[in-house]
Amino acid sequence: MSDDTLSSRLDQIRTRITQASAAAGRLPESVKLVAVSKFHPAAAIEQALEAGQRLFGENRVQEAKEKFPTLRERWPDLRLHIIGGLQTNKAQEACRLADVIESVDRPALVDALSRAADKLERLPNLFVQINTGDEPQKSGVAREEAGAFIALCKARFGEALQGVMCIPPEDEDPAPHFAFLAGLAHDHKLMECSMGMSADFETAIAHGATLVRVGTAIFGHRP
Repeated sequence: MSDDTLSSRLDQIRTRITQASAAAGRLPESVKLVAVSKFHPAAAIEQALEAGQRLFGENRVQEAKEKFPTLRERWPDLRLHIIGGLQTNKAQEACRLADVIESVDRPALVDALSRAADKLERLPNLFVQINTGDEPQKSGVAREEAGAFIALCKARFGEALQGVMCIPPEDEDPAPHFAFLAGLAHDHKLMECSMGMSADFETAIAHGATLVRVGTAIFGHRP
């Protein structure tokens, strides 16, 4: 993929974010674009950085560790979100690498992140992942447990708990899931709502997303 192609794809997504924000009566700067770079090489991320993108999402801690420390040396204002399910044994590395961890979803992970933060004296901002479709194969807190788990995370992490995240079921209208997540963020006075991907981010913006996670529409299909 040439620089021009990736740069133009980024521009197209930014334009669509601006248009969707305007349609929802929102300012475009109220929505941040997380470029999801999982499975794509550092060279593709460099092209995005050269095109002005600074916020990236990775699923796997090990993959992020291989790509981002070197990139940060050249672009110190780069920001990295861990957006995939996080194993407790990767909590310390995630705390070391990430600016935001979007996938906090169980008490064991809360404990592991707390220990890691104490050891490193560094705690990224945190989002609680909600399994809005209560799908057994997916990470995330069940709907009915969401309020109590958010309260637990607030008690442990204070202001570091910044938001909520979801991935709606593929075969359902995402709008009710986005509305539920936005309502949860509002009820718990959380500032960030990470929802919407390549296929549905305009719908997410209409329902109050503050971050949209777009991979394929920027980087192309995964290698």
